[in-house]
Amino acid sequence: MGQVTVFSGAQRRRRWSDAEKTDLVARAFAPNAIVSQVARLADVHPGQLYRWRAELGSEMSGGSDTGFARVVVSDDETHVDEGIAIRVRLGSAQVEIAGHASCALVTATLMALVG
Repeated sequence: MGQVTVFSGAQRRRRWSDAEKTDLVARAFAPNAIVSQVARLADVHPGQLYRWRAELGSEMSGGSDTGFARVVVSDDETHVDEGIAIRVRLGSAQVEIAGHASCALVTATLMALVG
């Protein structure tokens, strides 16, 4: 016969402070981290980490609601204007998109550039 474990009493429900949530989200979404491994170690469901990331997102990104990370990919040493979040060159066309641009505007601009 197998073993049976009976839990009695109040259902287990943990309360996580904002600092604990922020720490777990930072570890889960760090470069080369695996969300499911971090979740398993913390004894939470991976989906909970994604929910916390969405809830804490604007706080963790410094209040920026754009959803974009500042990335510069370039072969040369050209200076990038601080107001520009994305610079795309496709053939002779070049587009510079500000960090405060809406997702809809960025999508429309890139779709028009690609054709």
